[in-house]
Amino acid sequence: MEKVRIYEMPACKMVSSQCGMFGDGKLERFNEWFSSLQRPMFPKDFMFYDHQQEGFIWYYIYNEGMDVPQDFSIINFPGGLYAVATDVDGQDSSETITTIKNFIEEKGCFEEDASRSYLGNIPTPPSACKAMGYEQMDFYVPIKIK
Repeated sequence: MEKVRIYEMPACKMVSSQCGMFGDGKLERFNEWFSSLQRPMFPKDFMFYDHQQEGFIWYYIYNEGMDVPQDFSIINFPGGLYAVATDVDGQDSSETITTIKNFIEEKGCFEEDASRSYLGNIPTPPSACKAMGYEQMDFYVPIKIK
């Protein structure tokens, strides 16, 4: 059984939180905004750490006509292939990232795409989180075909 799956995200528009840190209010406002939207079947939010700006940026897939607060922007997201694995949110992700990188190397037909950022999101529905006592996190490593 494989523990890593390949996922393709299409190029699309995303609402961006802008760069922030938890506790400064920006990410909390973004979470509050998109959490007020109807919960989709699959998560539409993706977060990453921007090393240049030294903070987190949170994206949410934009739909035409969506009411977006003024302090957020709409960006063009390039999309692409990702190798994805799941682990427990809030724990050290190094083993999961190593598993993904080993998968990429073992397959031989993919390589990491350094032009794009790692992403993460939480697919766990609130009812399952309550039952398990934790959330799961999907880790997305950008890849391309060799």
